[in-house]
Amino acid sequence: MRPTRHPARAAIRPMGAPHHRIAGAALALGALVLALPAGAQESGETIITSHGYTNVGELKYGPDMEHLDYVNPDAPKGGEISEWTMGTFDSFNSYSREGVAAALNALPYERIMTPVADDPYGLYCYLCTTLEYPESRDWVIFNLRDDVTFADGTPMTAEDLKFTNELFLEQGITEYRNVVDGFLDSVEVLGPHRIKFTFAEEAPRRDVIGFAGGTIAFSKDWFEKTGARIDESRKEPFLGTGAYELKDFDINRRVVYGRNENFWGADHPLNIGRNNFDSIRIEYFADSAAAFEGFKSGEYTFRIENSSKDWATGYDFPAIQKGWVVTEEIPRGDIGTAQAFVFNLDDPTWQDPRVREAIGLMFNFEWSNESLFYGLYERVESFWENSDLEATGTPSEAERAILAPLVEEGLLDESILTEEARRAPVLDAASNTPARSTYREAGRLLDEAGWTVGDDGLRRKDGELLEVVFLQRSPQFDRVVNPFIENLARLGVRGVLERVDTSQYVERLRSGDFDLVNHTFSMGFEPGVGLEQWYASKTADDSSRNLMRLRSEAVDRLVKAVIDADTLDELTTATHALDRVLRAEMFWVPQWYKDVHTVAYYDQYRHPENMPPLALGEMDFWWYDAEAAEELRAEGALR
Repeated sequence: MRPTRHPARAAIRPMGAPHHRIAGAALALGALVLALPAGAQESGETIITSHGYTNVGELKYGPDMEHLDYVNPDAPKGGEISEWTMGTFDSFNSYSREGVAAALNALPYERIMTPVADDPYGLYCYLCTTLEYPESRDWVIFNLRDDVTFADGTPMTAEDLKFTNELFLEQGITEYRNVVDGFLDSVEVLGPHRIKFTFAEEAPRRDVIGFAGGTIAFSKDWFEKTGARIDESRKEPFLGTGAYELKDFDINRRVVYGRNENFWGADHPLNIGRNNFDSIRIEYFADSAAAFEGFKSGEYTFRIENSSKDWATGYDFPAIQKGWVVTEEIPRGDIGTAQAFVFNLDDPTWQDPRVREAIGLMFNFEWSNESLFYGLYERVESFWENSDLEATGTPSEAERAILAPLVEEGLLDESILTEEARRAPVLDAASNTPARSTYREAGRLLDEAGWTVGDDGLRRKDGELLEVVFLQRSPQFDRVVNPFIENLARLGVRGVLERVDTSQYVERLRSGDFDLVNHTFSMGFEPGVGLEQWYASKTADDSSRNLMRLRSEAVDRLVKAVIDADTLDELTTATHALDRVLRAEMFWVPQWYKDVHTVAYYDQYRHPENMPPLALGEMDFWWYDAEAAEELRAEGALR
């Protein structure tokens, strides 16, 4: 049985801003204007002044909130939380394509506005006290706090935010600049703590305030003194305003962030009950097996388990038996993360959808789930899995109205108007080997595409062997890929598992040197301009999200329809149409998702009873139980 689907909600992402000009359902702008204090009139428009921004109903939290509902306001401060990651690092700058950035390298940085984990449509003033904007969303003014300081004690001003915006537009990665180029007409400093963003006429109004509110606070003076650039690899972070700063690191082994004892925002209502640990440590391991052994021996203390095999069979080691380590499944309410293999569409071999479909038929999820994953996963079917944004059944009349012009122009096959949304094939769970009918269908597709079987049983076209190279960096996935390769071999396709280290893996993704690679699609409840980084043709040459190098005019047009949607109904319909077409493109072999967080940790951490639906928050609003930790140390549980 598939889990209950969640209603459409906004992305908890700084760039995922809500929309203006809402008319209908629960989205009436009138309700927003009445709920928020209005200022003077300008050009006949009401100027809205608020402590936050939303386009759906009202903000959950008012301007006088004391703390978030899901935190423990009395949570003690202290202790350390430690986790693991795989691979290596040689930089503390994730905004550059150079180097491999360290885990949590952006932890010291803060933005003008912030989301929260139980108000999926809301963005709240954080570095600001209020924002002002007209109903047209042609501009926004942020009235900044006058008590924000950088980690070195210097004050943050509007000049710093103007500088940061210009820095990213000049030196930011190409995929970012390709999306936001043309958003702004101007950024003006109106005073030491007052800044105005004026948006270009063509900028999508549903995204503009979130775009401006997502501006990071970097120190202009620090950048000018150091000569640092965000497009270069760095062995030290930039100066930030956050609760944590880099304390220690050992390249390729560990990185430690410590509390900034002079953090300006310790008493901010949005921070009460948060930032509870004195330090956050990340240990690096070459592979997941070594990392699991490290957890068992206490090298680190909190583990988010992503191996179904380990979750089902591995948690019976001495620390569990002695009660030192506890395991927990915590429900999650976000959109199901769509994990998949994706094809490199720049390779001519994979540009034929018949070939992609045939390859995808050889992955047996049902057998994998029962035999390898202990039945813990659900199959991914949609890019908006487990939400009302997922396309289902045949297109509605409203969807057909969006899709029909693309069919008429020859950009989509007319079957998109009448067929049900594409779903992954359901194979036999009793055996990895697909049924003969599945092989016949896959063989037919390859024959039609010109890939015929030779005397040696392998398929060739124009003398070229049909070969699929699976680029991997973790041996944990061998047990998934190898059965897939076995099925391909029976079809006459040579499969190759190529495992490389982290630096090679990152470089080959960037250069497009792969056939199939793992990818994770994390979509928001209120999709907007960020979709261009995932699916737009203009990002295909250089994107960390559009790994498949998708170039489709139909998809480009549908992405624009989503961005331009004025109401929740329009947004939902346009997203249904986009989801339907993305799935029909078959650039992926969908894998699986799960609707719970599976975690294990040494019994020295505590979390609120009322966990929010959209965040696990173990480094955010969990806390350290010093008495329990002392007992663990006394018993020899921890090093």
